[in-house]
Amino acid sequence: MANFSKSNVPQFSVEVYQNEFLPEGGREVNAIVTVTSTGGGTTGGIPLAGSTPSPAYGPGQGPDAAVVLMVDCSGSMDYPPTKMRTARDATAAAIDALREGTRFAVVAGTHVAKDVYPGNGRLAVADQQTRAQAKDALRKLSAGGGTAIGTWLRLADRLLGAAEVDIRHGILLTDGRNEHEAPEDLRAALDSCAGRFTCDARGVGTDWEVKEVTGIAAALLGTADIVADPAGLAADFTRMMENAMGKEVADVALRLWTPVGVEIRFVKQVAPTVADLTGRRTEAGPRAGDYPTGSWGDESRDYHVCVLVPEAGIGQEMLAARVSLILPDPSGAGAPQTLSQGLVRAVWTDDMVASTSINPQVAHYTGQAELAQVIQQGLDARKSGDFDGATAKLGRAVQLASASGNQDTAKLLSKVVDVVDAATGTVRLKAKVAEADEMTLETRSTKTVRVKK
Repeated sequence: MANFSKSNVPQFSVEVYQNEFLPEGGREVNAIVTVTSTGGGTTGGIPLAGSTPSPAYGPGQGPDAAVVLMVDCSGSMDYPPTKMRTARDATAAAIDALREGTRFAVVAGTHVAKDVYPGNGRLAVADQQTRAQAKDALRKLSAGGGTAIGTWLRLADRLLGAAEVDIRHGILLTDGRNEHEAPEDLRAALDSCAGRFTCDARGVGTDWEVKEVTGIAAALLGTADIVADPAGLAADFTRMMENAMGKEVADVALRLWTPVGVEIRFVKQVAPTVADLTGRRTEAGPRAGDYPTGSWGDESRDYHVCVLVPEAGIGQEMLAARVSLILPDPSGAGAPQTLSQGLVRAVWTDDMVASTSINPQVAHYTGQAELAQVIQQGLDARKSGDFDGATAKLGRAVQLASASGNQDTAKLLSKVVDVVDAATGTVRLKAKVAEADEMTLETRSTKTVRVKK
């Protein structure tokens, strides 16, 4: 695991934004927790292949990392034939972005999974020779067979689990639905892999299932996106790999300690995307629980913590929760390391102005979480033929996107609805919507914008 005495490892900070004042009888406490890791630059201070190394590392060095690239080779990848070629090219581009010394493997995924490079259950070590060999192996890939993504993930887990490294990461590309294994088999594979490696998932074209791809990324704390035009795959794969190479520490947990009598309503990541972590809590001692956050490089994320405190009288105050960033001891024998922490408070007052004021960060992210929810509800209603319900939900989405300045989501919504008045959320459903536009909106619905400080 990363050594925090080294200058190259990010320094973590925790900032808590809240209105701590409650009216008499008030119980709900909301806080936005901003976690920032700094000290690495745009790629976490880690040199990419062929670049000048950071002074913090020797040539080609960085946190030990292993990456498995899972490429869909099912029969549908042959339609059109350019799709398989662009997938091979994109994977080759990602291999070029591997840092020197990174362990890696390529898995061809159909209704079974096969490690096509280096093979025999091994990982290669990235250098000029192994990159060339991997690209030779890619050129031999052809399309044929079905799709059973759970088998791909389990093979990636076996390959990554055999490596003594700090960072374990997967990149998964699919163009179709997971039709050759039961949904519960994929769910079991995700449950088995969760916490063992992170994984970015991409859907290419428009014949795949959005909820499958986004579900994979959510379970494995990675990103999900659509690449509607296969020509964009190489650039996207390069960005994904550069981001993976920028991770400097893995397995960071958000630990929430609460006093006796305090109930936790939810814990959500709210930026850069919305992800509900409430159900992913693991107990960490008396009145404490850990919520997984995955791997970190040089970045900042926001979390929404909501708790219910016992009622108290005017003038009383209490610690509602203590939020800590925790790094477990890799051996499992020692105590975990606390990287940073912040406090959530509750103060009861008879000042109505103070107790009814909503903290701007809390208000903003409550709206962003609702935005993600109503987009999903609106698209589901549209698919089921409930056009009135779809219009109402997507109109509310337009209103929220406009009010919060989420211009990217507003642009995606404008391809599904005609906006009459964004401020009031008055819209009309478009009669015809390109499938790629609808899938892009659904896939990116959880992306948020940061609150304007």
